[in-house]
Amino acid sequence: MGTLTLTPSLRGHLAMLCFSALVAGSFSLGSMAAPFVDPMALTALRFLLAGALVGIAAFLTGNLRRSMLVAPWRYLILGVLLAAYFVLMFQGLKTAEAVSTSAVFTLTPPMAALFGWFTLRQRTTPRMGLALLIGAVGALWVIFRADFHALINLHVGKGEVIFFFGCVSHALYAPLVRKFNRGEHPVAFTFGMLVAGWLALSLAGLPAIRATEWTALPGIVWITLIYVAVAASAMTFVLLQYAALRLPSAKVMAYTYLVPSWVILWEIALGRGTPPVAILIGVALSILALTLLLKDEGQG
Repeated sequence: MGTLTLTPSLRGHLAMLCFSALVAGSFSLGSMAAPFVDPMALTALRFLLAGALVGIAAFLTGNLRRSMLVAPWRYLILGVLLAAYFVLMFQGLKTAEAVSTSAVFTLTPPMAALFGWFTLRQRTTPRMGLALLIGAVGALWVIFRADFHALINLHVGKGEVIFFFGCVSHALYAPLVRKFNRGEHPVAFTFGMLVAGWLALSLAGLPAIRATEWTALPGIVWITLIYVAVAASAMTFVLLQYAALRLPSAKVMAYTYLVPSWVILWEIALGRGTPPVAILIGVALSILALTLLLKDEGQG
């Protein structure tokens, strides 16, 4: 047997595999913390902590250069898009369950494919199109809690609707990373985006930040904050940027199809029970969609 070669494409896939597992934790922990803190205030502090960690890493690795300061509007656009995603995510988790919210997240790939075509003219092959369709069906099955009548009548929760608009922001973010990057290292580019996002959040969320009684928050909020700042922000931002420079946008976001499966494992590990068996059909469709996308290697 030959030795497995870690091509740029394969490295991108491995980065996204780690990304999906880390992101899943933010849904389970976020649903536990969401009722106790304003989403804007939590996200602002999240960006600050994540930015400090990534900034230190960028400095120590020598990737902070003056050339980064060219066209700073790039970081502002990306930072606002990611900030909107996270704020709407925590707002949605106030009323939506972690599994169904993570299923909404799997609607991101088809949107990313659409944005990828508009911004980069990235084409979607027939196999990728079929995979995205299967994944979307699986996501809808979970979102509507395996209730066919709820699907027909479009009975979807308020939290899922709120988070859907956050996913639109996330889907646009993926292709814009490749479009806006001018050779900056992923860590340095992530740092610029985090700083810009934190500034935007601090200005927009100043009233919420001031009104938050930080010392009175329960422990789960601080546990969630540390996790989302380190694992689900600093690490995943770098992983996403790394993969987006090596894979088409639709394929990068395809790994979101694994998130509901990871969330189920997180929910079990946290002692929050398991979803109905019928919902697992939707999860299975999501995994099938991912498999189809990964077999279609002609696009990256």
